[in-house]
Amino acid sequence: MAQVVITINKREYAIACENGQEIQIIKLARILDEKASMLVGALGHINETQLLAMIGLLMADELMETKKKLEKVLSEQNEEPKVVAPAVSSKSEGDISLQDIKNLDENFSSALKTLSEMIKSVALNLK
Repeated sequence: MAQVVITINKREYAIACENGQEIQIIKLARILDEKASMLVGALGHINETQLLAMIGLLMADELMETKKKLEKVLSEQNEEPKVVAPAVSSKSEGDISLQDIKNLDENFSSALKTLSEMIKSVALNLK
């Protein structure tokens, strides 16, 4: 079993992972660190437990919004939900287009911004 040291909000954590998964863990930690930086930038100093909880909520919200968008795209195509790979060179019926992915990303960003504003509002009320 491998071990990797990740940094979130300038704090290091030793994480055990399967051999060969180190790079993926580092990439995922960078995403969490970006979210932490965004929250600290918007809210100022918050305790570590609250910060990690807020990061978890942001990630869960992003996942939920992505699932909703995928279900919507699939229902518009009158298909049962299934895992599909985006078509790059050719598009067959049932594939998600690059434009669909761009739309998901835009909606994802919008939802993240809204959630960030909501968290900031809650945090201001807690002060």
